[in-house]
Amino acid sequence: MVQWIETPGQRRAIARQILEALPEWFGIQESRESYIQESGGQPFWADLEDGAARGFLALRETSPYTAEVAVMGVLPECHRLGIGRALFDAARQYARGEGYEFLQVKTVREGCYASYDGTNAFYHNLGFRELECFPTLWDEKNPCQIFIMWLG
Repeated sequence: MVQWIETPGQRRAIARQILEALPEWFGIQESRESYIQESGGQPFWADLEDGAARGFLALRETSPYTAEVAVMGVLPECHRLGIGRALFDAARQYARGEGYEFLQVKTVREGCYASYDGTNAFYHNLGFRELECFPTLWDEKNPCQIFIMWLG
């Protein structure tokens, strides 16, 4: 069940647990630690079953009009159970309520890694559309694809 997580320490603990279980997506320790630390101060939802986290999503503002899915993760054994969609639906409802007009997310461009091809398909299925790709924002092996969604 998706729940709003209030305390920064609990947010960081959940983010750490989930992201460390996803080395295909969050294998760079410095980046992973940054996501964990920043998530403590961001709007944050987790899917909890019997008190155990199965996934989470954190948002951040990128402009007065746009919120970004700053980081999101679902335990591998819980993929394809609707948890990611439920987390996203909670975040989308929050973003609308806060007056944002757009949501965006950054990921690795399709065609680079099979794991990220699945991630791209997930965002497409949610209704995101490709906005722009920055081939060297992260590095040449990980071209940054930006997806956007209108909340109107």
